[in-house]
Parts: sequence; C-alpha cells; structure tokens
Amino acid sequence: MSHHSFSTVLIANRGEIAVRIVRAARAAGLRSVAIFSDADRDAQHVREADTAVRIGPAEAAQSYLSIDAVIDAALRSGAEAVHPGYGFLSERSAFARAVTEAGLVFIGPDAGVMDAMGRKDHAREIAVHAGVPVVPRFDEDGAEPDAADYPVLVKAAAGGGGKGMRVVRAPGDLPEAVAAAKREAASAFGDDTLLIEKYVERGRHIEVQVIADRHGNVLHLYERDCSTQRRHQKVLEEAPAPTIPAAVRETVTASAVALCRAVGYVGAGTVEFLVWGENAAFLEMNTRLQVEHPVTELVTGLDLVALQFSVAAGEVLPMSQADVACTGHAIEARVYAEDPYHDFLPQAGIAELVRWPSPDRARVDEALRSGQEVGTAYDPMLAKIIVHGPTREAARRNLVAALDETAVLGLTTNVGFLRRLAASDAFRDAEIHTAWLDADPGGLTTREAMPASVLPIAAWAVARVSVPREGGHPFGTADGWRLAGAPAPVPVELAYDGETVTTYVDPISGVVTTADGRSTRIGLVERALSPSGQVERVRLDVDGVTLDTTMLVHAHSITVTLRGHPWTFQRPDAFGPGAADDAGDADVPAPMPGTVLSVGVEVGSNVKQGDVLGVLEAMKMELALKAPYDGVVSLVHAEAGSQVTLGEVLFRVDAATVEAW
Repeated sequence: MSHHSFSTVLIANRGEIAVRIVRAARAAGLRSVAIFSDADRDAQHVREADTAVRIGPAEAAQSYLSIDAVIDAALRSGAEAVHPGYGFLSERSAFARAVTEAGLVFIGPDAGVMDAMGRKDHAREIAVHAGVPVVPRFDEDGAEPDAADYPVLVKAAAGGGGKGMRVVRAPGDLPEAVAAAKREAASAFGDDTLLIEKYVERGRHIEVQVIADRHGNVLHLYERDCSTQRRHQKVLEEAPAPTIPAAVRETVTASAVALCRAVGYVGAGTVEFLVWGENAAFLEMNTRLQVEHPVTELVTGLDLVALQFSVAAGEVLPMSQADVACTGHAIEARVYAEDPYHDFLPQAGIAELVRWPSPDRARVDEALRSGQEVGTAYDPMLAKIIVHGPTREAARRNLVAALDETAVLGLTTNVGFLRRLAASDAFRDAEIHTAWLDADPGGLTTREAMPASVLPIAAWAVARVSVPREGGHPFGTADGWRLAGAPAPVPVELAYDGETVTTYVDPISGVVTTADGRSTRIGLVERALSPSGQVERVRLDVDGVTLDTTMLVHAHSITVTLRGHPWTFQRPDAFGPGAADDAGDADVPAPMPGTVLSVGVEVGSNVKQGDVLGVLEAMKMELALKAPYDGVVSLVHAEAGSQVTLGEVLFRVDAATVEAW
C-alpha cells in the first residue's frame, strides 16, 4: 500500500472547524494553510493558520464552494493535502476527485465511495446487501404508501441537513409535500430525487462513529445520540446514547462496521440509524467529520482529526477495536447566532463582548472573539461547548454550569435557550426523541420571566459605574456621604420592554430599593475586566447568595447575563423629561444633586429635540441636559455654578412651530 506523506495541509473551510483543524495540524507538526473570503479576512482561522490565501468574495458560491478557487489556493500555497472539514465541499465527490487529480491528498474517503454513500437511495441499497436493517420504503416501482402506512417521511436522496424533508400524516397531503421537497432538494443539491419511507414518531437518532484505514482495519468508536433536534437540525448531542438496550448498541455498531467494509470506506465517517424500542434501521452515512465529533473524542480519548491525518498518509490505525473504550459521558451544545424566541431566525451583528466557559469547565470549539462581526453569508453556528463527566447526570450539570459562564453580548444567540434545555426535567431524564423539541416541551421557545435579582443587579451596576472613585484620601469617593445624615441614595432609572422603573441604590451598603419597597443587598465578591475596560465577569453576593454574571455597560444601556440569558435595560436620558415623578413632559429636571456647569439657552430660544440646554456636574460626571422635542424654551431656572437638588426643574420646553434657521 502506497504511503502518501505530506507536511502542509490546506483547510477548505472556515469558522470553528477550520480553527480546530489548524490546531490539530500544529500538534501533528504539519504546516496549515487557511482560505478566506472577503468577509473572513480578519477571521480567527486566518489568524491562527501558518499562512492564508484569499479565494474570492463573500458569496460562498464564489469562494468556499468554488472547487477551482480552492484547488488554485492549494497549489499556490504549496499545500500537499486538503482537509474539507464539514459543510461546504466536504461531501462533494467532484471536489475529492479534483483534489486527487491535482496531485494532492484528499483527507477523506475516495470519490467513488462518496458517490455511493452520498445518495440516500444508493446507500440504502448497499446497506440491504450488507445485511444492515433499513426502514420500509414505499415509493419503489412507482408505488405509493397505503393509508395504513402513514405517517411517512419524504426526503431528498442527494443530501441531508433537513433540506428536502417533509413529514406527511395523511394521503391527501402527499402530493404537496412531494412537490415542495422536490423544489427544495433541487435548489439545495441540484437533484430532486426523493425517497418515501416509514416515519417513526418517537424514534431516536443514533449515529456510530467509524474510522478505517487502507489496510483493511475498520473500527467503530461507539455511538452518539443526536435526538435533541429541531426541524431535523441537531441542538444537543451526547455520547454514549442513554437508555438504549445493549442489544441495540451491538446492532448499530456492528452494522456500521459491516457497511463500511462493504463499500470499502477509508477515513472518518458516521453511520446514522433510527432507533425505537428494540428496533434499529439505517438512515444514511455522512462521509466526513461530523460537527459533534468532540463528544466521541471526550469519551474515547482519541483525536479524530489526528487519525484522519494518519489514515490519509497511508498509515495503519494505531489501535484495535479492543483498545477502544468508552469512558464516562459527554454532551455538546451548539451555539448559534439565532433568536430562539422568534422562530430561530438567524441573527447578525457585532459580538461586543464574548465570554466562553473556563477550560477546566468545558472544551469550547469556537472562532468568535469580542468585537467580531457576524454576518449572514454563512451558517450561523458560532461555537460548540462540550463537557464530560463520569456519568450522564454529571455531564449534564457541567453543561448547565458551562452555559451559565457563557455570554455573547451585542448579538442575539441561543445560549439561554440551550441552558433551559439542558436544565429541563425531560432532558435530565433522557425522555427525548427526534420530534420532542419541535413539540416545544415546557414552553422552551417562550422567553422565561426575568429573575427577580436581575433588575437590582443592573441598577447596582449602573450606580457603581456612575460613581467614580479616587484613592488616597477619605473624600475621594462620591458615595453620597452627608455631614448631617445618612448617605443620599443614588436614583437609577431603567427601562425594559416599554416599562420604566426607578430604583434607589445606597452607595455604602449596596442595598437596592425598588419603587414598591422591596430591597436587595448586593456586594461585590470578584470582578474581571475585558481589555477595553468594560466589566466582563462579576461575582456578586445577592442577599447572601453568590451569583456569577457577565455585564456590558454603555452610556444608555446595560446588559446583565444570568443563567445564560442576557437582559438588556435602556438607561433613559436622565436629563430629558420624566426624570422626576413631579415633572411634566415639557420639564427637564435635575436627575440627581449636582452643580450647573453651563447654560446654553435662554427663554425664547428655539431648540430641536436633542439640543443641549445645559451641562450638569453630578458625582464628578458631566451630564448633558437635552431638549425633549422641538420647541421653544419657556423656563430657564439654572445658572452656571449654582447647586441644584434632585428633581429640581431646570428648563422647560414648550412644543411650538420652530422657525427654520
């Protein structure tokens, strides 16, 4: 058997999987080449690779999906091998063939095997001949399912990922479902061939990881359970599969090995099965690395990417089946830029502050840093958080804790949803199946009520940030101290979901009091700052209970993350109307005691909304008092140098027709 040695690998992908492969290449002593579109010029995988090559504009069809562009980049960079990752070109036999025809090593199965297993209809035939169990099919020889066969699953033969897939529950719905699935399959895969199979309502999605070399060795690395999915897209994955009978585990692992032997498979791949009760049936094979491969790595202690390098180089697998053990339990959560409370719509924006769990809590495969922009040109997956434990329950608790530590602020993500999902009773008890999450168990896709501690924490943080502190002398802290009384509380206005609430923060004791008289005592235990100086992680004592939170404080908003959910409050213009309860809409009162630094208008002045009327110094901060709307100044009750009290009306602006100037 020939030996295909190589020293430089081009990664034909982007995002977290490209970073993962770059790091594996470095560990193996290989040089790495990244490719990037114009949208990814400053991406993490580009920064970490030894070198990088631009391959085109942001559109995937002209960059990451362009076989010619990727091959050209490999040749220009001196790469000798190509790793496709997953997604994009990873399961395109034409790409694998083009790589080998260019004299390069393709780190994956042969193109002929990809042709055979890449289509669900052909893969099914191979599985039948290999003695692998399959689900009943109803569309062979032009036949259609009988009424008793429903529900059935219509699915594209040429692809996966839930595209071109429909569940049909009644004969009358079949024609429309077939037409829709054909359109979607043709658009996604360029092939509208469909299969119609029996649909199992409460089945489990079980998949077996395999690895095979060119010397006849085929091993299974045990199974994963990917039943926690929505619309056929995986959300949580775990290994090993919980609650399945030992006989079923033996059936799926042995069947996966038999199928790989039958087709002559080489490399890493995944054989997927539908399991219900004591039954198991082949679904499809993914001829590539899977997104969820880290859970297998954590329970087996094997590095799948390193094994891919070894197999592609023509080496013999360094272990036998007897050497592969499954230890403990691992769970992976996929972090997406999507809004789980608005039909999981993809999101875009700038991730102003990103905080991942500590390495001793979880493994994080990611390619996102604070300040990075996330667009809509590519898949919205941002990262994978993977945990391990001696038991499933230990791993689940570790995942909940890891998601508590996670925060992506400034960009809407599904982190809070994942946390609720992992903490749910149904997931804890492994009462899951492929249709479970789509049924919205326990209202998981409805945003939970705000925890009672969030508002006081936000108010405390705003007050603390608003009170600058100077060391060195006893009067260096603007803490509300007064000679003849208790410290003056700091009023903090916060608005959430259209409602504005005023709280009062005692700067000495840390007690936050809301308008209804409820008090919460907050003390700082520990904090860490981001490089920009913004508060990143804060550990607080809230009425005697220690809480870990992440915050992002802006001049006009504050975001507090608790239990994975970000809660963003607006800080209404404290110097506009409504800052004091007894002020009218036209009044601009002092939001707190202070000194007037300057006055920029006089009675009769024409002003526009947002114009600065005057500047107030309060707690060593200069605060602009602005016009609430277009109008004419009818009252000026302030002069430079004067002291003013909380709520004192300093200006009044009457709505009027403003002359153009």
